[in-house]
Amino acid sequence: MIPPGIEASLLDSGTYFLHLLLVILPLFILASFLVGILQEYAAPDRLEAVLRGRDEGTGNVAAAFLGSVTPFCSCSSLPVAAGLLQSGAPLGIVFSFLIASPLINEIAITLLIGLFGLEIMLLYVGAMFAAAVCGGIILGRLNLEDHIKDTELLRSVSNEQPMMSDGGTLNQKVSVTHSVHFKRAASQAWEFFKEMLPYALFGLAVAAIIHGLVPIEWLLAILGPQNPLAVPLAVLAGVPLYLDVTAMLPIAASLVDKGIPLGTVLALLVGVVAISLPELIMLNKLFERQLLVVYMTTVVVIGISGGVLFNMFPL
Repeated sequence: MIPPGIEASLLDSGTYFLHLLLVILPLFILASFLVGILQEYAAPDRLEAVLRGRDEGTGNVAAAFLGSVTPFCSCSSLPVAAGLLQSGAPLGIVFSFLIASPLINEIAITLLIGLFGLEIMLLYVGAMFAAAVCGGIILGRLNLEDHIKDTELLRSVSNEQPMMSDGGTLNQKVSVTHSVHFKRAASQAWEFFKEMLPYALFGLAVAAIIHGLVPIEWLLAILGPQNPLAVPLAVLAGVPLYLDVTAMLPIAASLVDKGIPLGTVLALLVGVVAISLPELIMLNKLFERQLLVVYMTTVVVIGISGGVLFNMFPL
């Protein structure tokens, strides 16, 4: 026997799925093309050249900016971080890059605009950028350089570059025209779109289920404004999850629609994309346990602080 009201709930879920799909798909296509452009022009060795020799302050700002605009995931940002450490970059500058890299990117910016509006996107990006800069400066003054593992092993993985269609590698300085760069960027954008589309659809499906089928009382009991521990619980709840920001943002929008405070949802987002278990496993290859704990604590503090501030000053 079908439970009463289930048809209406399923219809509501389906309608919400289509609504999010129409909002996200054009933005996702645009973001994929931006990622392709940046993958073509922002090679890791160029980033190392920009950050090498930078001092505290300006170096942290530059590292956070490059971490924000470069389309690197954990598998590619960690070899870049290892290369920076090998070239003598201060640990604090490397931390600013690592903190900003998963929290701010083209996908997050475009989807935040579509799902939450320009104001929320600007506040989120500004808060996370400031946190990456300040967090890097603070961590850089703790003198934890002795807790860095041998970067040569991790760095060697990144030296196994895939071959390009012209027979060169990604690290070779081949003189090509902008039209060639554009064609490569379009090809990379299409590959990125195909790779990430299943994650986006998964996120949309979960968001639709939450919107139409999950009782609001369940969510409010755990993450609602009446629970004083909702924000730290949201950050910690994100750790065992392994969702890309592409999948997580539609879920975040659904939670906000169900009445969960925006700050709590953003805290969950930080926990999912910045300190997930796969992320920590990869960081363990670069940092000893004490330094890894310091990094985790910093990101948790960023998530909790940002969540509390957004909840204190609702928009």
